[in-house]
Amino acid sequence: MGPCHGRVALVTGSSRGLGRVIAQKLSEAGADLVLNYRKAGGRSEAQARALAKELVERGSRAVAIQADISQKDAVATMFQEIAAQYGRLDILVLNAARAPFKKVGELLRRDLLELVENNYFSNVYCMQQALPLMQGRPGHVVFVSSLGSRFALPSYPLGSMKAAMEALVKQWAVELQDRQITVNGVTAGLLKTDSLMVLRQYWPGVERLPASAFVDLQDVAGVVLFLCTDAARSIRGQNIVVDNGLSNELLHPASAG
Repeated sequence: MGPCHGRVALVTGSSRGLGRVIAQKLSEAGADLVLNYRKAGGRSEAQARALAKELVERGSRAVAIQADISQKDAVATMFQEIAAQYGRLDILVLNAARAPFKKVGELLRRDLLELVENNYFSNVYCMQQALPLMQGRPGHVVFVSSLGSRFALPSYPLGSMKAAMEALVKQWAVELQDRQITVNGVTAGLLKTDSLMVLRQYWPGVERLPASAFVDLQDVAGVVLFLCTDAARSIRGQNIVVDNGLSNELLHPASAG
């Protein structure tokens, strides 16, 4: 009987990495889960279905639903399935992200479209479809951001989309306050996920940063969980930074030796 008991939560991009940990954390708090993955027939589907099975075996309800959320029709279909399976939605965690690692000056038109469609349009589509399923009850929306929204990171144009979404978090918080739906963001620091392996190619020495520079995924997921509970009902339109204090000081990989 955790703080999310009886509630239904959708976590986009929850087959691996931070999204997976967030889904597990919400399940432990009593929520029923919708696990979203982008591509059918690949590793992501296998991981999402394995996680759904794991959560069910632990006593939760959980379903894995494929949807490329950059596509409006795919999002609509996903939410139709959520409505059929659960009939409601109480928590929406906008975690999925997809972008090339390139300098801004090297971005092609298709790169720009990928940035906007996968990291802005996708979240708007999900929010538009989620609101009818949240009708008549309190709800919580959490957007997962990154330090790239505030600082220039090497070959990380995704940061500009994160910044745009942080602005939209405030807009939604104002628009939805009368509906008792809280909207907030969690700005995560450096995480040891699959993306770090790619980032090493563009940010030489990042792996030599001290351990304290990296955030435990469980810590970020814990803040997301808090924002999805009644204890956070007075927090609205905020972006909470979870980075072990990294952004409080100047720190360069070279200083790590």
